[in-house]
Parts: sequence; structure tokens; C-alpha cells
Amino acid sequence: MSKWYLGVGEQSDIVVSTRVRLARNIADYPFPAKLNTKSRTELNNLIKEAVEKDNPFNLRFIEMKTLARFEAASMAERHIISPEFASDADGRALMLSPEEDISIMLNEEDHIRVQVMKSGFALDEAYEIADRIDDSLNEKFDFAFDSRIGYLTQCPTNLGTGMRASVMLHLPALTMSGQIHRLINTVSKLGLTFRGAFGEGTSATGDMYQLSNQITLGISEEYAIKNLKAITLQLCAQERAAREELLQDADTEDRIFRAYGILKWARLLSTKELMENLSLVRFGSVAGKINVPIETVNELMISMQPATINVMAGKRLEERERDMIRAKTVREKLG
Repeated sequence: MSKWYLGVGEQSDIVVSTRVRLARNIADYPFPAKLNTKSRTELNNLIKEAVEKDNPFNLRFIEMKTLARFEAASMAERHIISPEFASDADGRALMLSPEEDISIMLNEEDHIRVQVMKSGFALDEAYEIADRIDDSLNEKFDFAFDSRIGYLTQCPTNLGTGMRASVMLHLPALTMSGQIHRLINTVSKLGLTFRGAFGEGTSATGDMYQLSNQITLGISEEYAIKNLKAITLQLCAQERAAREELLQDADTEDRIFRAYGILKWARLLSTKELMENLSLVRFGSVAGKINVPIETVNELMISMQPATINVMAGKRLEERERDMIRAKTVREKLG
């Protein structure tokens, strides 16, 4: 079955993927930070049994302690789990679908983190699936909930709906033209936040930005989705206009083809160099300048990350070994 990051969807020239995440905690249990390993493991097994009784998405149970560090890190690179979840396996578990588009992190910051990923711009679809899973779990567990505040979460920033909806945006033109800084300030006034590709505190490698709702308290999940959809479409329009303007300059086309040439012929490629050049090639692809499918670019952006290359090799490689494999794989993929 195809993984979520191998496909494309609506607005895929700019919107690479969509994610909806719900944070839930079971009443009468302390938050994970207050649980010891034994209690976390007991809670994981309790949730596992409940999910497996009604499991239409064929989720499999994985104890994080059974994975090598680079295997967990690769899951974070593929956006299956958070980097924080990957960094500590103590008393943590994961339930994962075959397509890797649905994951439930157990005992991360909260007892349950339901996450649904989809290719392209698919907020309604991702939310519908996350909501179905949430309803199913709610039938089996008494979630920590306050009639005035909403869902109770370990971090106060998630109180209320406990929902974070986000879209991964490829914004090379707005970045190159310097407009991105103004937009980051603007969206914060609209209840949204810009982050790097891997969430809070990360950089926008490859001109990839994560746009998500910042407010979870005092609004409905439906309103948060509607607001994010509207702002995303506005940003898409601005990015397309910026691309059109940049493409009138021969220097832009030259940068695109130089990037393509590096990827086609390089024998060593660092992660940073890969992402910078793939960003330009993706720009050229959707502009019709280069005959490289964006599905190929999207796949390379995920599969050529350091830990994921280690997983492909079945062992932890040295940086230079990874750079050689990365360059060889990219050359083969680009033909």
C-alpha cells in the first residue's frame, strides 16, 4: 500500500500535506509526566486492547523500546511521530496504520495523541477520520474534560479542543522575495502560527513551512478548520503570484536548472544541500520548467533524510556514507 507522502492531492503545487492531531487524556490517571514506566506501560496496554476491539484502520501496536534509535528518528522524519516522542522510548508506544497516515502516540505529552496525515490539501478528510477515532475511543474511556474549559491537556496551550490542524506548505517564491517574514507576523494575528517542517523550534528547510491553528480554547474544532482553510487558500494565491513574478527573471530559471544539475550529477549530497536544491526543482516542476514529477520530489524529501537512509541500509551509517547513498539514489530517481 502507498504511504501518505508518496501521493499528491488538492493544491499540491503548494500544499504538500495535511495533518490533524487530537490530544486526549484518560480521567483518573495522572498526566504522563507524573506516571512511572510501569504505569505508562499498563496504560498503553489498556488503550491497545480498546483500539484492537474496533480497528477498521488495521492499526498495529509498536512498543517504542523495541525500535533502534535511528528507526524512531526515521518515523519523526516521515512525520509519523513527533521528534520529542522519538527522543525517549521510556513507557511509550505507537499504533500505526499500514499507509502510515494514521498514528496514535501513547504517553507522549498526553496519554493519547491521535494523528491523521493526508497528501495535499485535505483538512476535512483528515479531520473526519481523526474525529471517528476520537468518538470510538470516547465510547471506551472517560476522557479528562471540563464543561467550561474543554479537554484537559498537560500543556495549557492545548486546552479546549485539544486539536492542532496543520498544512505543510512549500513557499519558495515568498521566501526568495522576502515576503515570508511579513506573512509570519500577519497570520499570528489571525490565530495561526508558522513553524518549520518538523514543528516548533525547527527551521523551514527546503522552504517548507508548517501552518497550524494556535488557538484551541474558546473555539470549536470546525471553526479552527474553517479558519485554517481560508488562510491557506490566501497564502496559496500569494505564493502563485510571487512565483509568476520571479519566473519573469532569467536568474530564477537559471537557479532552478543549476539546482537540477547538482542533483543530477553530484556524488555527495548533504541533507541541507539536498533540501535546498529539491526546493528549487519542485518550484521548476510545478512551473513546467523541469520534467520531474512532484511525487518524486516529495518522496526524496522524506526518504533521503539521515535516519531514513539508515533504515534503508539496516544499520547506522556514517555521514559520508549517507551522503554517497543520497547522491546515488537522487541521480537514479531523476533519471
